[in-house]
Order: sequence, then C-alpha cells, then structure tokens
Amino acid sequence: MKIDPLFLKQLDRFSIILKKKVTSSFVGERESPFMGSGLIFSEYSNYRPGDDFKHIDWRAYARTNRLFVKRFEENRELAVHVLVDFSSSMNFGSHVKKYEFASQLGLGFCYIALKNNEKFVLSTFDTSLDFYRPSKGQRQLGAVIDFLGSKKAQGKTAFGDALSRYKSLITQKSLVVIISDFFYPLEEIREVLYHLRRHSVIFVQVLDGVERKMNLSGDYHLVDLESGESLRTYIDPYLKKQYFERLERHNAEVQDACSAVGAQFYSVGSDENIFDIFYTILT
Repeated sequence: MKIDPLFLKQLDRFSIILKKKVTSSFVGERESPFMGSGLIFSEYSNYRPGDDFKHIDWRAYARTNRLFVKRFEENRELAVHVLVDFSSSMNFGSHVKKYEFASQLGLGFCYIALKNNEKFVLSTFDTSLDFYRPSKGQRQLGAVIDFLGSKKAQGKTAFGDALSRYKSLITQKSLVVIISDFFYPLEEIREVLYHLRRHSVIFVQVLDGVERKMNLSGDYHLVDLESGESLRTYIDPYLKKQYFERLERHNAEVQDACSAVGAQFYSVGSDENIFDIFYTILT
C-alpha cells in the first residue's frame, strides 16, 4: 500500500495541536515517585477520599455499583507496540480498504510516539506474525513506512496464536495497540487479553461503512475473503436485524473482555475522519 505524503503533513500539524493532550493522555505525567499517571496500568483498588476522579473506572461502577480506581505504574522508558491485522478480511472496503485505513491509524500512533521521543514499532499479523524491535527516531518511522508500502492484506489469521506469541517478544511493560476488525471468536480475544494483561492495551476495531450500516438489500453473492467460500443470499430487513444484533452482541462481549483487564476498546468506521478518531482515543 502507498502512504500519502499529505497524510504525513497532516499528522505533523495534528501532533502540534494535540501536544498538551497527548502529554497527559498518551504518555502521561511522570513526576510522581509513587503513582504515575502514565500509560502503564497496574491494578484496580477501592476508591478512597482524595483519589483523583479521572482515574475512576465508570464502566466497573456501572457493573458493580462500587467505585474502583485504576492505579498506574511509573514508566520512564515507554515502548509503543502497534499491531495491524493484514488478514484477507481486512482487504474489504467500499470506500477504502480496511487494512489501508488501519495502517494509517497505526502510523499515526507511531508518529505520536516519535514526537514524544518514545520507542515504537509497527508489526503485522496474518497467516504469520511479522515482528520488529522497537526503536526511536525518524529512521524507525521511515522503516515503518517502507514496511507498510510492501504489504497487502492476504491469507487467514491465527489471531490467538499470533498475538499470544507476541507477548513473549515484549521485553518491558508497554502500550500495545491492536488494530483489526476483531471478527474472531471471543475465546481467542480473551486469550490475547490474558497474555497482554500486564501491559496497557488498546483495541481499535476498524469496520467498513457497509459493515456498520448494512445499507444493502436484495440478492447478493457473498464471498468469504479468507476461506474463498461463497454464499448466495437475499438481504431483507429481517436479515439486517439479525446481523446488527449479532454485531452488537459480539462488540459488547469484546468490550466486557477488555474492561475486565483494564484494556480499552474503540469501534471506528473507515469512512470516519482519522483525526477525529485520535481525538476520541487520546483525549
């Protein structure tokens, strides 16, 4: 895939606008010798008077009716690991291919890490796992851009195996950003979260506009991009209702699995403004 130079210029302007927000939300303040407000999630504890309200987990409160505070470990040398799904299902797109949009998101996370002088790396997974060591600087960003330029989404994905193995390759507590459509069994997703539970994890689900809105009707010949299997079907209001119910249930289960280990889950559309997405995630 090609990286539009205009996108890199937009990233540069965007990083200036977000500088203060990124400092507090992405890498965090690092002055406290006791409990930092950096990225690295450590544990939950019961809320005590005087605790910062911004660290209360309101999702946990909604489930338990009790106040819990997220505790974070101080981290002087952060590594940002970005993993992008390049399996065949990401080769779908009515506006832009999902893997292309996911790659731009991944590059954006790398660029923000670069601007904050953090180590970073972008790896991909499909039938295999392409892993590279995190490093700092413009040369590392250039390597990421060259790498993405040589890649195309293809093949099946052993999601659970690939991402669980990745844990053993991370040598320090890190921010791990996984960008995918997450059309995987919930058991595999939970397994990945379990193996990465000691890190700060962000899941970003990328869906095409058709997948989010299902603005189709009538006879269609559907092809599974990973298996090649085909199915002829008639899309009517009842089928759409079933589809939306299953998608909503799946995403709710992914959200719950993430919340259970302190991870974050965002579902975005490939037709959305990419900088609006970063505002949502980082602020």
